[in-house]
Amino acid sequence: MGKELAEVIEENGIVYHLKENGCYYPDVRLPEGTHYTIGKYGLMRWEYLLINCRSGYIQMLLDGKLNEYLHEVDEECHAMIELLVEQMKAGAGITEELKAVNQMEWVRLMNNIRITAEEVVQREMIYV
Repeated sequence: MGKELAEVIEENGIVYHLKENGCYYPDVRLPEGTHYTIGKYGLMRWEYLLINCRSGYIQMLLDGKLNEYLHEVDEECHAMIELLVEQMKAGAGITEELKAVNQMEWVRLMNNIRITAEEVVQREMIYV
């Protein structure tokens, strides 16, 4: 008769569970209170880290800080885009008067500004 394996073992502070295939798998979970909503820019940053900064990604994941970090990045990107849009709008002279007089031109200009602001944020905050 073979040696019977324990269902659960603990080693170096990590709990391992025995599965049907005979392998032990770590019981790794996010710490309580770290379940944040991740938006478009957080997901873009996640993908960049996963591909280009693997060690930093893994370290934040193991420390339970990745989700919070990605949430913060997403919020910072949205705030920066809004700030850039307002600054560019003022610099280009886009006003509510233009919106009332020529709505299609206002929409065209605002779309260009928003796209430009998003490109700046992606270049300076996501892909660095």
